[in-house]
Amino acid sequence: MSTLTAHFDLPLDGAAPGWARSAVTAVLGGWGLRDRAWLDDAAVVISELVTNAVRHGGGEVVVSVEAYGSQVIISVADGSSVVPRPREPDGTGGLGLRIIEKLTDRWYVEPYEGGKRVRAELPLCPGSPVTAEGTSRTEPA
Repeated sequence: MSTLTAHFDLPLDGAAPGWARSAVTAVLGGWGLRDRAWLDDAAVVISELVTNAVRHGGGEVVVSVEAYGSQVIISVADGSSVVPRPREPDGTGGLGLRIIEKLTDRWYVEPYEGGKRVRAELPLCPGSPVTAEGTSRTEPA
């Protein structure tokens, strides 16, 4: 099973979610994951993760994209150790983690360099060149 990874830093400002969307979808597309609806969902997830890091985190924002065979995980680290929790929408926010829950198989938080990293496991991309067994769909079984 091959492992693909990409990591990049983002400035802690309001433009960061847009930059993250563009970069992550370009990386995933470059890895052969090209289902438009799936990429749109991945873009929403990374945007929500980065928005939370900018609004509630601190320090640098580090984005990682990892593919382990068919499993794709996107994560965002920031300098705050405060663990995000879903909350009721209040007009200023509160929907981000609920959206992430809906579009991912699961999400979780782990410590990261004095802060935290929020990791989101995406469902398998339809038409992915890699199956759940880690073999190419075009190779004989």
